[in-house]
Amino acid sequence: MNFFKPNFWDKNKVSFFSILLYPISLLIRIIAFTKRFLSTPKKFSIPVICVGNIYIGGTGKTPLSIEIFSILKDLNKNPVFIRKKYPSFEDEVSLQKQVGKVYQNKKRSKAIKEAIKNKGNVAILDDGFQDFSINKDLSIICFNEKQWIGNGLIIPAGPLRESLSSLERAHIVIINGSKSDFIENKVLKQNKNLKVFYCNFVTKNIELFKNKNITAFAGIGNPENFFDLLENDNINVIEKIKFPDHYNYSEKDLKNLINSAQKNKSILLTTEKDYLRINKIYKEKINYLKISIKIKNKNELVNEIKKFI
Repeated sequence: MNFFKPNFWDKNKVSFFSILLYPISLLIRIIAFTKRFLSTPKKFSIPVICVGNIYIGGTGKTPLSIEIFSILKDLNKNPVFIRKKYPSFEDEVSLQKQVGKVYQNKKRSKAIKEAIKNKGNVAILDDGFQDFSINKDLSIICFNEKQWIGNGLIIPAGPLRESLSSLERAHIVIINGSKSDFIENKVLKQNKNLKVFYCNFVTKNIELFKNKNITAFAGIGNPENFFDLLENDNINVIEKIKFPDHYNYSEKDLKNLINSAQKNKSILLTTEKDYLRINKIYKEKINYLKISIKIKNKNELVNEIKKFI
């Protein structure tokens, strides 16, 4: 998905543009409801853990799926990543391939069948909460505390794939950010049986950029979260440059970024996902921030996962 997220999506109140687009959102809800009503979820011979979201982009699904992969390996399982094949999402695929096998197909069910043939015994479905053709044994939904659900409306009037009531199908909610009684009350109102956990991004190579001028750029769901992460670690960011989510950097883009950093006498720094989309010719002039996810009360989450596998 290659676009700039509209600013009005994350406003606390409904805007003129939201009202204008609301009829299309209603149509999308009707289509989604019909699709769900007509679908028969297929049950597989191995557990399927879905790591999904209802807020479109920027909730930390991919790093969380990698952390869950690590948890499953520690439980002596042979987990695999399952993805629907999208050419523009190869950055996420590359990240996951660094830790385990990834199976992709235009139909996720075919990817799961291939994984089973190759002795995978737990499928981690990165995205797919809205794929009603697959029975999920465990559904984990990600939110970012800063963006939460934006204006609370369905796309294109807002940033949601489906309404908050969809949490009735979920088992676990993981919130990236600080503890929020407000968010917890909202999600538990939809499903009192939900288990709520919190996580944070942890920077792994931040010391390389201390006491240096940084030009930061990102083409992810919420670039502001990347910029905030740097500033929270007291990195001197002198320029912030945003690109659309999953942006495919052209040679002109990269040359402009390098020239801008040279003029500012700064270091170019981006996310690892962005770095994987950059032509190798320019990589030596660009740095990336390594991150991982730290889950609070991780042992409790591990115990919850054990119940479903």
